[in-house]
Amino acid sequence: MNRRLAEFGTSIFAEMSGLAIETGAINLGQGFPDTDGPGEIIEAAVAAMHDGQNQYPHPSGVPQLREAIAAHQKRFRGLDFDPATEVLVTTGATEALAAAMMGLCNPGDEVVTFEPYFDSYAAVIALAGAERRVVALRTPDFAFDREAFVAAISPKTRLVLLNTPHNPTGKVFTHEEMTFVAQQCVEHDLIAVTDEVYEHLVFDGEHRSLATYPGMADRTVTISSGGKTFSFTGWKVGWACARPELLAGLRGVKQFLTFASGGPFQHGIAAGLTMDDAYFEAFVADFRAKRDRLAAGLEAIGHRVFTPAGTYFIVTDISGLTDQSALEFCRELPARRGVVAIPSSTFYDDPDEGRQLVRWAFCKRDEVLDEAVARLAGEG
Repeated sequence: MNRRLAEFGTSIFAEMSGLAIETGAINLGQGFPDTDGPGEIIEAAVAAMHDGQNQYPHPSGVPQLREAIAAHQKRFRGLDFDPATEVLVTTGATEALAAAMMGLCNPGDEVVTFEPYFDSYAAVIALAGAERRVVALRTPDFAFDREAFVAAISPKTRLVLLNTPHNPTGKVFTHEEMTFVAQQCVEHDLIAVTDEVYEHLVFDGEHRSLATYPGMADRTVTISSGGKTFSFTGWKVGWACARPELLAGLRGVKQFLTFASGGPFQHGIAAGLTMDDAYFEAFVADFRAKRDRLAAGLEAIGHRVFTPAGTYFIVTDISGLTDQSALEFCRELPARRGVVAIPSSTFYDDPDEGRQLVRWAFCKRDEVLDEAVARLAGEG
């Protein structure tokens, strides 16, 4: 194994999903919906298959999707990107993030990010030969200490990796927080890479792209995907938008990772990005109801719930239920209660920071959420 990956071992998602299969537990751990997205998106992908769009697509993405991404960025974020030179389609946002770290960082560079962080962040920073510097988001509102952020920046800092809406906490960074981060990037001449895959799952507050802030348009790589927005996570269609000189770094890496992928699926996601406002409004309303449903159920059985402003994850504090760590709790839960969740402690450099924090996914059918709560409560 590459020694840069030695510290990571098996992903917590692989472990917990394995336990779900082994025990037949309800999987509220891994973040994927249990229903498909809009039929017209599927039909567009199928039509592309029947139309012969089954060979390697253009390595930057099919033109229709790149044009749809650029139009989406203008429509929802007010950002202008040239679809020919400033949009790169990737195999999910995960590949875009990996390509950004490996294409923009050199060994010894430092990357400032927030913890808890999605587990792939630490791995791709390590693969790039860079070092991560973390700034903690702490309960109850997952705010961060601005002095700690400044202290994390050093002469070796190359970029800031920002995820908003944030997985696993559900935090939507405020305008004031985004302004501060942008100011630090400009002052220290840093690149920003933003993971915005939950951009259309905001229940409270407002999602703003960091690239819209003063001085940030030319120094930001904006990443998103169609998986979360349209409930087709298995299609793995993501993208990165940036000025050509930044995007060149990602292109240089991607050509040796996947080169190209998912041609027919790209046509489907292109159709999704052109859907009218009614879809996006109904999508948010549906997931807001699911959030409230699971939050109420977890609170009723003794969890301290930190209601998320975005994403489809809820973090709870289990200290009122047990002295166990989140990892111990989650490893026992599938066999004991028939439910799988993710210990948030695995998303921290220092597990003690999130020792009794657990992440639950609410992107499931209502009856599944209700059954999960019933099992957790010891009913049935």
